[in-house]
Amino acid sequence: MKSKLVFSIALITCVIFSYAQDKVLMDASNSIRIDELKEKMYTYSSDEFEGKDTPSRGQELAVAYLANHYKNLKIPSVKKNSYFQPVPLQFESKPKISLNISDKDFKYYDDYISYKNGPDKSYKDEDIIYAGFGIEDNKYSDYKNLDVNGKIVIVIGGEPKNKNDEFFINGKQKSKWSNIRQEINLKSEIAKSKGALALIIVDEYLHRRYSYRFRYSDSEKGRKRMELGNEESNNFQVLLFSEKHKEFLSNENLKLNMNFKKDVQTFSADNVAAIIRGIEFPDEYVILTAHLDHVGIQNGEIYNGADDNGSGTVALLEIAEAFALAKEQGYSPKRSVVFLHVTAEERGLLGSEYYADYDPLVPINNTIANLNMDMMGRADPNRGIKNLNYVYVIGSDILSDDLHKINLEANEKYAFLELDFRYNDINDPNQFYYRSDHYHFVKNNIPSIFYFSGVHEDYHKPTDTAEKILYEPYKRRVKLIFHTAWGLANSKDKIKLK
Repeated sequence: MKSKLVFSIALITCVIFSYAQDKVLMDASNSIRIDELKEKMYTYSSDEFEGKDTPSRGQELAVAYLANHYKNLKIPSVKKNSYFQPVPLQFESKPKISLNISDKDFKYYDDYISYKNGPDKSYKDEDIIYAGFGIEDNKYSDYKNLDVNGKIVIVIGGEPKNKNDEFFINGKQKSKWSNIRQEINLKSEIAKSKGALALIIVDEYLHRRYSYRFRYSDSEKGRKRMELGNEESNNFQVLLFSEKHKEFLSNENLKLNMNFKKDVQTFSADNVAAIIRGIEFPDEYVILTAHLDHVGIQNGEIYNGADDNGSGTVALLEIAEAFALAKEQGYSPKRSVVFLHVTAEERGLLGSEYYADYDPLVPINNTIANLNMDMMGRADPNRGIKNLNYVYVIGSDILSDDLHKINLEANEKYAFLELDFRYNDINDPNQFYYRSDHYHFVKNNIPSIFYFSGVHEDYHKPTDTAEKILYEPYKRRVKLIFHTAWGLANSKDKIKLK
């Protein structure tokens, strides 16, 4: 009899506890309301913030607004005594450069460009070695039995095919080694790791694309190009050559002579980072991201960026508020949740790159997942207008089936959206998997979801304004991300990689 009584009391206690937790969760979820979304959206995308360009006075006001939000919620900063993570950046102009290979001179822009600044340096009679496509992969390697240490490496663009006209690595589809958003960085990282002095990539498309862009940005009319300004990201030289020199550059025993001095203007801009510490697994982290910047003022017009990316920014603020409410009622998450607003996304995902690759504020190896929010407040005109209650989900099952499952369950229980996976493909021609800040987490093998509602007619125009946000479906999307984050932070087991 006594054991039955104890069991009954324990069961009743569990039911009460479960009910209380469910009530707190729903109270937190219901705190995500249209009126609050609107209030924050109209503020963050107002003229006061001047389009939040990197760098600008408007962006400084924006990061102060974000930090004050977390301070008012009593959510502490990740860094001691500061919500701000300074990101070293630099404007770049045409370097002072002369280049000669085996007595043949080459002209900047027309023949080649310096894609990434290496150190200011003179190279004299340096050996050049050809390394095929510059690929090192489990299925194919150009570096097998090839010593490139202390040499200039020349590679060609793309990747090889077999006699059946299929790619060696992925068969009928290209791999990351010839993806336009990855190829240069991947091939340069491999050459650098092998001890090469510099890398030359011979590829007509890459040369045309970047020589046109760089020539324009170096002109008086163009916006100056921007890169990270830390020493680690600027210590290896990468040159892009036109294919008209492919035959000459394939010769043996070539020697390179080059004088290089970069022309840069250094500055910094801030990421903003806050954290709610986990109570059971405080050293495991779920990171939620949204970029805080937009494209500023152009031709006298303010580009307010309500959807891009006021929508992600405001969503992150509301989700943080929901977590803070749950904590206030006695339900802190089991795992730590980081709220990270990153700068300079519009300049090449630079804020998230600096965080993930050079200065993670919490250990990358203990980061279990990333949820990224970018342009999630409108509707894609290509879908028509019949169903606005949808969201594009990109990346959920690419690195982890568990992440995908938690997202599906959160939607089935709480958000009731159509989850559209049409862009959930690393080979999607639109390249959305590589086009927002989650990319720097997935390349570090961190399972990530990119929540997105599509490109529309106001993309990167001054007409991207707060009244055009579709607040009802937008609210549902924010709720989905909150509940997915809650599921990740409170699951019994850490999600597994594939």
